Amino acid sequence: MFTASQDRKIKLGIVTLLTLAGIGAIAFYFLRHPSVMDVGYRPQQPVPFDHRLHAGDLDISCVYCHSSVETSAHSTVPSTETCMNCHISVQRESPKLQLVRDSYERNEPIRWIRIHKLPDYAFFNHSRHVNAGIDCASCHGEVEKQGVIAQKQPLTMGWCLDCHREPESHVIRTREITGVDVDPVLLSRPLSQGPQHCSACHH
Repeated sequence: MFTASQDRKIKLGIVTLLTLAGIGAIAFYFLRHPSVMDVGYRPQQPVPFDHRLHAGDLDISCVYCHSSVETSAHSTVPSTETCMNCHISVQRESPKLQLVRDSYERNEPIRWIRIHKLPDYAFFNHSRHVNAGIDCASCHGEVEKQGVIAQKQPLTMGWCLDCHREPESHVIRTREITGVDVDPVLLSRPLSQGPQHCSACHH
């Protein structure tokens, strides 16, 4: 039916297509692997801050340290002054806090290592989410049970869209530990779907 030359070209085309499909499947698998998406990323911070002690045992609310979450797109790390509000008198001689004391005296910020980072082309607004009654644990896990904070979720577009499409299946409603002031009426209502159009996150 085909000449020898045509037969070779057809076989070569089939092999090429199968090879490309295989490479694509392998790339898709590994690009979605947790180790690639930084799930479990847990850097050692310059100061051994224990969320289990502060947010867990001492019941310090999230917004005391991360004070901008209700009003800003970004959740900032606490300033040294915030730490020293307590540690000016609590554990003031602890060697673990030497870097905090040095930072305070020199008026130089502590160089905390960032854990959760979205690509520059994706926009996430913390205030919009927490004011909608979405608890920090929805994305960060229950930090009051974590010693060293680790990234708990993949932060991929698919993961975000799953939450926007089926919020009741993925969202943890605001808990008292956060310290976020959310209208109780809002919390009593069913969660509404989040936007799913491109411009919601890609400005």
